Amino acid sequence: MRISRDKVNKLAHTVADTLADIQDVDFLEDRNTIRQEARKILEQLFLEETRIDQAARLKITSQRRIIQEGTQEWDILYRKYYNDEVRRLGI
Repeated sequence: MRISRDKVNKLAHTVADTLADIQDVDFLEDRNTIRQEARKILEQLFLEETRIDQAARLKITSQRRIIQEGTQEWDILYRKYYNDEVRRLGI
């Protein structure tokens, strides 16, 4: 799933604000730097999720017969291949 840049920025703001509200957390950098780093990490995670999704879909389309997206069989295979990719990457 593609998430807009605005939504990623909103998530990064939420992460920085939540960390700032925790008593035991002290920032070594200013809040904006923390927000930018959180945004970069979120973008990397979403990019990796997209790669995993594409790999799972490719495995389904490489089957000998056509499996229609939205069917129960497709959903089962997607979850299986998605989880296999996650395990393979050690996430």
